[in-house]
Amino acid sequence: MADVKQRTVLVVLFDGVQSLDVSGPMEVFAGASRAPGVSYELRTASLDGGPVRATSGLTLVPDSSLADAPAPHTLLVPGGRGTRGPRPELAGWLREHAPRAERLVSVCTGALLLAEAGLLDGHRVTTHWNYCEQLARDHPAVLVDPEPIFVRDGRLATSAGVTAGIDLALALVEEDHGRDLALAIARHLVVFLRRPGDQAQFSAQLSAQTARREPLREVQHWITRHPDADLGVEALAARARLSPRHFARAFRAETGTTPGRYVERVRLEHARRLLEDTADGVGRVARASGYGTPEAMRRAFVKTLATAPAEYRRRFRGPASGARPDRDGVPPRPAES
Repeated sequence: MADVKQRTVLVVLFDGVQSLDVSGPMEVFAGASRAPGVSYELRTASLDGGPVRATSGLTLVPDSSLADAPAPHTLLVPGGRGTRGPRPELAGWLREHAPRAERLVSVCTGALLLAEAGLLDGHRVTTHWNYCEQLARDHPAVLVDPEPIFVRDGRLATSAGVTAGIDLALALVEEDHGRDLALAIARHLVVFLRRPGDQAQFSAQLSAQTARREPLREVQHWITRHPDADLGVEALAARARLSPRHFARAFRAETGTTPGRYVERVRLEHARRLLEDTADGVGRVARASGYGTPEAMRRAFVKTLATAPAEYRRRFRGPASGARPDRDGVPPRPAES
C-alpha cells in the first residue's frame, strides 16, 4: 500500500543563501509530490518573513516567517556566504526548533549554521570540502568527514556542495517512497539516480589539478578512458613523448600528485562505478578496471575504503538485471532486490 503520509519540508532562507541549495532539493521533493499517493508540503521561511538576497543576486520571497512556519517533518538548512559568519538569532531559532523535526538536513555550508546552534556535536557530518577544516577547527566536538558527498547519522543528514544536495534529496525520497520514484525524478532532472553518500566529493580528475601542458593533459584523459591499459610510468611517459624521469617530475608538478596515485584513484573510481551500476562479476570488474585479479582489487578497496568489493556492492548497488558470468568461471553475485 502506498505511503500517503504528508511530510512538510521547511527550507530556511537568509541573506547570502546559495539559491541552488534551495531550489535543487525543492525540485526533487516537488517532483516526488506529482506522483500518486505522495505528498511533500514545501515551505520556505526567513527570520522575519521578508525577502532575502541570494549570493547570485536573486531575490527569494519566503512563504512566512520562521515563527509562523508549520512544524516540519524535514527541516532543511541550505548553505551560502550567509553561513560564514555568526548568525546568533538564526542559530537560536535552530537550537530551539530543529530538535522537533523528524529529519534535520543541511546542504553545503548549512552545516556551519547547525554547528553554531550546537546541533552537530558528537555527530559524523560533512560539508563543502573547502569548509571542512574550518568546521572541524571551530567545533571540535563535531566529527567532520571531508570525503563523502553526504552523510547520514540518525535523523541528521549533511551534504557537500550544491549538487550533493540533490543526491541527498533523492536518497531521502527513496527512503520515503522507494527507488522507482527516486529513479523517475532523477531521469526527469537528468541526474544520476543517486551517487552513494560514501562517494568522494571529487572524482580523480577533479581531485588532481589539470595539467597545463597538452601532452600531460592528454595523458590524464587517456588514463581515465583506459583504466585497464598498461599505466606504468614508462608507458605513460612514452605516450607523452617524455623520458620517464621527466614525465614523473612534470606530472607531479602540474597535477599535485604522482602518476601512480592518479592511476590508483582512476581505477578505484572506475571499479566503484561498475560495482554500483552493473551486474558484472567481481573478476570482470577487476579486469576492466586494471587490477587484473579480484584479490588485487580487494586490497585496493580495503586500503582506501576499508571495505571489500562484495560488501561495497551490497551497500550501494541498486536493482540490476542481466548478470554476466566471469570469464574465469566465477558466477557473479545475484542481483539484489
